[in-house]
Amino acid sequence: MMSDLKKYIAARKKNDKNFAKGYDDRYEQFKVGVLLREARQAAGLTQEELARRLKTKKTAISRIENHAEDIKLSTLERVAGALGKRLHVSIA
Repeated sequence: MMSDLKKYIAARKKNDKNFAKGYDDRYEQFKVGVLLREARQAAGLTQEELARRLKTKKTAISRIENHAEDIKLSTLERVAGALGKRLHVSIA
């Protein structure tokens, strides 16, 4: 069953192409931040600990996790490496 919010979003996307594009773009950025946060937490690290590994500040890690806009692939690779992971990119 579709929630009221999902119904609203679906209807709004259908009737407003600018909303649809903006929503989809922002959702993809949001997903990147969530994936990074989940990977950090799975590694058992705090933002501060990850920041130390990357020789940056906790605020930079927070910004990446909460606003992953225009994040460079090189930054994603560094974060993955600091978490003991490898970055995999796909085009779907």
